[in-house]
Amino acid sequence: MPVRRFDPQALLLARRECGRKQAEVGELVGVSGARVSAWEKGRSVPDPEKLPGLAMAVFRDLDELFPRDGRPDLADLRADAGYTQAATKELTGTKTAGPVAAAETAKHRLEGRYVEALAANYGVSVEALLRAQERSFGIDVPEPGEAPAPVQQGGEGLPETLAEKIAYLVEQLPAPLSDAELAELGNARTGTETLTTELVRDLRTGAVSSAGDDVLDALAKALNTSPLIWSQDADVQRVIAETLLLKHQIVALAARGGEQQGLSAELLRFVFDVVDEARAETQGGEGAVPR
Repeated sequence: MPVRRFDPQALLLARRECGRKQAEVGELVGVSGARVSAWEKGRSVPDPEKLPGLAMAVFRDLDELFPRDGRPDLADLRADAGYTQAATKELTGTKTAGPVAAAETAKHRLEGRYVEALAANYGVSVEALLRAQERSFGIDVPEPGEAPAPVQQGGEGLPETLAEKIAYLVEQLPAPLSDAELAELGNARTGTETLTTELVRDLRTGAVSSAGDDVLDALAKALNTSPLIWSQDADVQRVIAETLLLKHQIVALAARGGEQQGLSAELLRFVFDVVDEARAETQGGEGAVPR
């Protein structure tokens, strides 16, 4: 997580320049003057969600006073909005902060019904929140207008090892499946007896680090994806990562509901038209993608 850089001296100088006492700043951010003194002396560091209030208290821009290197993830957006993780249960209308905690730690992505509420309270667009969520899952999605991050060996945005990819894909399933269920599903969809519970478990845990094309094909079908997901080609991995991001964005749009705000036929046509155009350019115009 690209945390903001906290500089005790910068805070001290900003407070003195604006003429406020430590007790006054502390009152504004909900701590004691002694705590502010400790921050200014470098004896402790404020929690990330305190930084926006601190910057405001000394009349400074957050990015100027506490700059951050890199693009924000979900935890960064929450902290920049001044919320603790525990406080997000009020934003999502849930009994615990579980949904947000799981997304911030790359365990489960946010359900569509939480996305808009969090985006509104964090003061960002739904698209910005979804980009931040992908970063929480290790996919460094650029902001609009930014150049994509350099391609790294082993693929960009997706886990590198076979076991990590399986774990990642299992996480994307609508409901969790056991190793036995994955084996049964993959065999049914390929019409073979390629997968066993033990083989799926060994591949998922890394006990076995490679497999033949027939096994990988069955496993991909069980996980609702393409065998291309196992490719080591960096460009292929980048395209897959960006396509998965597009999927999550479309799901979030559909979750909004309503003809004007929800997923429209026009948007789907646009997506298909772009894919058709790309295919025509690379294959000499030989047919469109089936719909």
